Amino acid sequence: MRTVLVIGIGAGDPDHLTFQAVAAMRRADVFFGIDKGAVKDDLAALRGELLDRHVEGGYRVVDAPDPERDRDASGTAYRDAVLDWQDRRAGLYAAMIADELGPDGVGAFLVWGDPSLYDGTLRLLAGIREADVATGGEGFDIESVPGVSSVAALAAAHRLILNRVGGSVLVTTGRRLAAGMPRDVDDVVVMLDGATTFASLPDDDVAIYWGAYLGTPDEILVSGDLQKVKDEIVRVRARARERKGWIMDTYLLRRDPGRR
Repeated sequence: MRTVLVIGIGAGDPDHLTFQAVAAMRRADVFFGIDKGAVKDDLAALRGELLDRHVEGGYRVVDAPDPERDRDASGTAYRDAVLDWQDRRAGLYAAMIADELGPDGVGAFLVWGDPSLYDGTLRLLAGIREADVATGGEGFDIESVPGVSSVAALAAAHRLILNRVGGSVLVTTGRRLAAGMPRDVDDVVVMLDGATTFASLPDDDVAIYWGAYLGTPDEILVSGDLQKVKDEIVRVRARARERKGWIMDTYLLRRDPGRR
């Protein structure tokens, strides 16, 4: 039976790759990817570096262009736009697996960070497998290999322990944070915040630990009282995005529980 591996390759440092991930990569006959355009050429270069470093010849790389997505949609239109984009991406995955993977072949998707955290590859592959079986096909096995997430890389860079004694940690998105800092959670990790939502928060009892391009030579870190450093982060982020053409950033908001 065919096997598809979903391998976490870390937040950007080539040394984030685990021994388990290396072993999985060496099993693959073909590596599938999505071409996100020239603005992320350096991410594609990292994938190439990892393959050159850890996998001997004989493998193939198959890329498909990423479908267009309406990133300005909001409300219910946002959810509809994401679902439509995911459906079209699933179609690309299904075609690559059908066309490029033999009956006993092993294919692999290399995903940034960890496959379990804000990455849809596993979910899309499960849907493709179910559809294949439903139409009389044999389907394929799916294996997931964990990786170093940007959340872990952020905590390490700032020398933080994410959870405090007796407390919990919420991992959420900028869209969710727009409703305000949750009152019942003192430690909130935010990913996918292209709108710099933190800058609009009024809280005066919150510290921020922000990082961009985590684990790469371009890594940028800023931390401090939210109200004192939020404008600096906005400026630094804008300059970095203009310089590189893209940005990936993550941050922790930490409330002083004694002031809640």
